[in-house]
Amino acid sequence: PTSTATGAEVIAVAVDVGQGGEDLETVRQRALDCGAVEAYVADAREEFAAGYCMPALQANALYMDAYPLVSAVSRPVIVKHLVAAAQQFGATTVAHGCTGKGNDQVRFEVGIQTLGPDLQCIAPVRDLALTREKAIAYAETNGLPIITTKKNPFSIDQNVWGRAVETGYLEDIWNGPTKDVYDYTDDPGFPPAPDEVVITFEQGVPTAIDGQAVTPLEAIQIMNQRAGAQGVGRIDIVEDRLVGIKSREIYEAPGAMALIAAHRELENVTLEREQARFKKTVGQRWTELVYDGQWFSPLKKSLDAFIADTQQMVSGDIRMQLHGGKATVTGRRSETSLYDFNLATYDEGDSFDQSQAKGFIELFGMSSKVASARDQGLGL
Repeated sequence: PTSTATGAEVIAVAVDVGQGGEDLETVRQRALDCGAVEAYVADAREEFAAGYCMPALQANALYMDAYPLVSAVSRPVIVKHLVAAAQQFGATTVAHGCTGKGNDQVRFEVGIQTLGPDLQCIAPVRDLALTREKAIAYAETNGLPIITTKKNPFSIDQNVWGRAVETGYLEDIWNGPTKDVYDYTDDPGFPPAPDEVVITFEQGVPTAIDGQAVTPLEAIQIMNQRAGAQGVGRIDIVEDRLVGIKSREIYEAPGAMALIAAHRELENVTLEREQARFKKTVGQRWTELVYDGQWFSPLKKSLDAFIADTQQMVSGDIRMQLHGGKATVTGRRSETSLYDFNLATYDEGDSFDQSQAKGFIELFGMSSKVASARDQGLGL
């Protein structure tokens, strides 16, 4: 937060959402050394995991059926702390470092104007049309410590839910990613021995791994380590951005992708058919809203209520094998299961009345049969 007046004081804000690296005190000191009059730092890892990653898990949120909202889901919690810092220090303006091409400018500014409608937003990189080269040169000229260089041109965003990599040679969509792109995952082509894991869910939230109780944050961290060691969760996609352009993105989300696979299968066991079908529609719309920066919107809130209702019976255990880039479900058990062994079996003890099937098929196909007879009578 800052003021638009010339010579205004700057207060730096840093939010830890599990991105790793330096401790918050080091980040705070760097901000002060760069000229900030104060630094607001927040450890939001538990808050992010429980309040933002878990709803994404319950929605099985995969944008374009592939991307688990790594960056998108972290922006609302950062916005929450940005606005809190602005209000704490009496700031009138919030600044962010987004470009004019990305999604995050929308996510930040829509969120800020929703939670802090009196705040103004400025975006120096966008408003001054700074190219990546100019931004790197500015940092070098002014002695600002950054990871990105001309030799390492990637733009990287990471948190506990995953890691996003773009720009550089990846902008040529024919170029394959090289080994140096990845950090959260090991090469799936050379995996260690298969790793079997049992994940326990209660109302759609992982609460234990291999029988050991975990918090949402711990569940993600453990699965990041175990699934990442097997190369699970590598994603290479040309993505439709909110601003109307296509962008090539590399993602790593081992914990997120393994947990979503487990959660989906437990829903297969515990959700009624029509409820499950409709939830896919709701989950997709929820995902699009979050991707588009509408976390705080009325529709998102309403969809949250539906998704929460569907999770009441999503409890039980999922056994998975992690190996060679794949997270494969091999077992399911649940006290709230809708799977009836006696109805499903083809062996002795079958309780399914097969005599009812003939009449069911007649009625089920009746409308198509009548329409077909009409069309044939008209020579169509």
